[in-house]
Amino acid sequence: MINTSAFQGKKAAYYTLGCKLNFSETSTFGKLLSEMGVTTAHEGEHADICLINTCSVTEVADHKCRQAIHRMVRENPDAFVVVTGCYAQLEPETVSAIDGVDLVLGSNEKANLIQYLSDAWTQPREGHLHAFHHEKTKDIKTFQPSCSRGNRTRYFLKVQDGCDYFCTYCTIPYARGFSRNPTIASLVEQARQAASEGGKEIVLTGVNIGEFGKTTGETFLDLVKALDDVEGIQRYRISSLEPDLIDDKLIEYCAHSRAFMPHFHIPLQSGNDEVLKLMHRRYTRDVFAHKINLIKELMPDAFIGVDVMVGCRGERPEYFEDCYHFLDNLPVTQLHVFPYSERPGTSALAIPYVVSDKDKKERSRRLLELSDKKTHDFYAHYIGQTRPVLFEKAPAGHAMHGFTDNYIRVTLPASEAREEYDNEILNVTLGDFRKSGKEDTLLAKAIIAK
Repeated sequence: MINTSAFQGKKAAYYTLGCKLNFSETSTFGKLLSEMGVTTAHEGEHADICLINTCSVTEVADHKCRQAIHRMVRENPDAFVVVTGCYAQLEPETVSAIDGVDLVLGSNEKANLIQYLSDAWTQPREGHLHAFHHEKTKDIKTFQPSCSRGNRTRYFLKVQDGCDYFCTYCTIPYARGFSRNPTIASLVEQARQAASEGGKEIVLTGVNIGEFGKTTGETFLDLVKALDDVEGIQRYRISSLEPDLIDDKLIEYCAHSRAFMPHFHIPLQSGNDEVLKLMHRRYTRDVFAHKINLIKELMPDAFIGVDVMVGCRGERPEYFEDCYHFLDNLPVTQLHVFPYSERPGTSALAIPYVVSDKDKKERSRRLLELSDKKTHDFYAHYIGQTRPVLFEKAPAGHAMHGFTDNYIRVTLPASEAREEYDNEILNVTLGDFRKSGKEDTLLAKAIIAK
């Protein structure tokens, strides 16, 4: 039984590391706590509850998680600190031993966050609990629905969780469990709810969303077609799809769909077939190239983001050069480059050839330079054109930002920003480059109309 009175008047602070799926889930945690009477702590306010949603994709990610936990504890000395996410699932005892941590919830337990908090608060205690709850990977069965936007304009709809692939370098299946998904009907209902709340764009998230349907016997294409029929939602984006799970029919459907945008994110990891074999990836680079070229043939304006890992075990210099030239000759838009990180328990540790940190940095640098050039050339092609932009809310006196249908980031100067533009899709003439932080954007030269 949940003691609702224990939640009343409390303030919560949230910190999320990692992928879009984590951000979506944190937003859902916030919504659940809000329904119990918990408000979000503003900047400078001390929180009664701190929730840190962790990532463990690399050793650097683990380090950042520990830093975030220490910082939240330091800034909120009397708070009840909860840690969940992938790092919490993989290293529950390590996390629970951190000074100031009260509760660690693994992947199976986080769905019952409210119950765990209620139970903890009804028990007398001195100091911090340092308790953890976590199931083995094979026992992770729950699917926690998530469709929320937090403080963003776009909604993030979780359509799948877990992964059955077990690539040699990856710990995610151990952190998230096996692939599982809800029904199409339940996801359509969540999309309708988002539309009723004024949502116009939804990003489909998950761990390996191309595996959608393993639980229910449905297909990802079936899901896409059903969501396309939801009135009110004007844009969908697919967060990430494995190359071997992208059906040509899916590409063909998206090219002519009502609301699926010309925007794909496809993990490659390596453009060399020998390295792909070492990684236990389930495709060749020819399969990857076919998918990219088909997308560009049917959707010439498509933005295509690609994940690439450099310096993994077995990536000899000639293999990296092969990967580099493969990517250089492909019509992709942006590279998300990740240096390989040794992960305990992964089979990649048995591969004998080890790449030095120096070589990893140099390979990362070269691919990031290639990415900058490709993105710059893609943006430059659209200067002077008119594209629809969904603008996001900005503080008074600040520039507004938004994305075109094909994911070009656009800046509207503060002098031209209007409150009524928030969450509106407007036709915008794209001007020249403008730097916004570390990112290039295009200046909104003129607003044409809705």
